[in-house]
Amino acid sequence: MVKQQGIGTSHAKIILMGEHSVVYGQPAIALPLPSVRLTATLTSRQDNQQIIKSRYYHGDIENLPSSMAGIKKLVKALSARFNTQERGWDLTVESQLPAERGMGSSAASAIAIIRAFFDYYDEPLDRTVLLQLADIEEQVTHRSPSGLDAATVSSEKPLFYIKGRIGVPIEMNLDASLVIADTGKKGATKEAITAVKDELTTNKEYAETRISHLGELVNQTKDYLAKNDVEHLGEALNFAQTDLAALNVSDPSLDHLIHIARDNGALGAKLTGGGRGGCMIALAQTAMGARRLASILKENGAQQVWLQPLDKRGND
Repeated sequence: MVKQQGIGTSHAKIILMGEHSVVYGQPAIALPLPSVRLTATLTSRQDNQQIIKSRYYHGDIENLPSSMAGIKKLVKALSARFNTQERGWDLTVESQLPAERGMGSSAASAIAIIRAFFDYYDEPLDRTVLLQLADIEEQVTHRSPSGLDAATVSSEKPLFYIKGRIGVPIEMNLDASLVIADTGKKGATKEAITAVKDELTTNKEYAETRISHLGELVNQTKDYLAKNDVEHLGEALNFAQTDLAALNVSDPSLDHLIHIARDNGALGAKLTGGGRGGCMIALAQTAMGARRLASILKENGAQQVWLQPLDKRGND
């Protein structure tokens, strides 16, 4: 049965700990940001045109720019799955997520589009199929994706994740808040992935030590979240940033905001996401401290900030 309209939703995410090392088999912890939403709407047309409407492109699917090649491949796969290559539709994507900032914009788009197609054709969709289909887009956009982005932008709870396995939800009730700040510079995930690979080639033992240490920090962080150990969590964030910088995935725009945060009361701060631009996160002891820190970061160059409580209410 085909509806006149299908709707799919998703939301932003950040990686709390485990960027890049997760690609090499280490664990990671990621947090969903349900208040930063994305909606895809699939609507029937009378003709056989297939039109994409988004803030980046408005036109026929065949003319999508190369930056949206992953979306094109995904939509083609969905059309083939439902045997509707000749059916006309409008696919409208409305997003609150900044692109190329490590907040899962491409994965969120993929998840919402998949859900919209399955809703349109009134077909049930289980999580395994959802993530398998999302990987079609992510393989194009991120080369060797861990699957973490898609898993988190489709989840309502924080996830403890190991590549190739199903993410395990984590219950958090931490007396602290996160500040997420956008450097204003697009992240360069592919460049950062290449930088880590180069480091593993030219300085193998050193790079492997950093990657293993990031994995240890993730396991420690899981305990800190469970025990409401805010001080040690802050220290772990700082140690992780040191490892990520050593792997050449940080940059001056991130380093600047991270130092500002630490100099103004943050318990810890690090980049989040692919790196080489994008966003950083800072841990504040209180909601008031988080608001103050957010203002200071904006005064010092952050283009946009978001606040995420880490108590149970903040993750519901």
